[in-house]
Amino acid sequence: MVQILIWAAAILVIPSTMAAAQEPAAAPAPSTDDVVMPDYYVAPGDMLRIAVWKEPEVSADVMVRLDGRITVPLVGDMRAAGRTPEQLTNEVRTRLRAFLEVPVVTITVAQANSARFFLFGEVARAGLYPLTSRMTVLQALAMAGGFREFAKRDQVLILRERAGTRTVLRVNFRELVQGLNLEQNVVLESGDTVIVP
Repeated sequence: MVQILIWAAAILVIPSTMAAAQEPAAAPAPSTDDVVMPDYYVAPGDMLRIAVWKEPEVSADVMVRLDGRITVPLVGDMRAAGRTPEQLTNEVRTRLRAFLEVPVVTITVAQANSARFFLFGEVARAGLYPLTSRMTVLQALAMAGGFREFAKRDQVLILRERAGTRTVLRVNFRELVQGLNLEQNVVLESGDTVIVP
């Protein structure tokens, strides 16, 4: 009798373990570390926090002026617009070596007031939009309420200026919604202008 019970239990366990072995392994969740975000480029209107370790009189919050420059204690005026916080940190650190033995400098964007993009043309709500998080051109078009009736959906343009260099990116919305050429769904950067003819 005991042998029959053991044999019955084995029959019940084997199929369930075989079924478990046949199930495909779950795909790993995509890591947020794999998403490459574009660098942030400082622009007029941004508020920068300059922190120099153990030097409170040199540390300051400074606004990027309309001419794209900032005034740093001991350093004076320097160009900030069109540069990353890391580039600014390196330059301030280098310039402060004339006054401090080993300056430890950190520059962060306290307020990204310039983080915005423009959307013009044949969309429901054209205008200026804040860029408060990662946003692709498709998300921007959705935020603007989509296309108007006569919009040329295969001729969307993104005008981008970075460090004095102007580029034009072309986006074919019709291809994107069909799952083709997905690299056209670019992540917008501060100052981008999206035009829907």
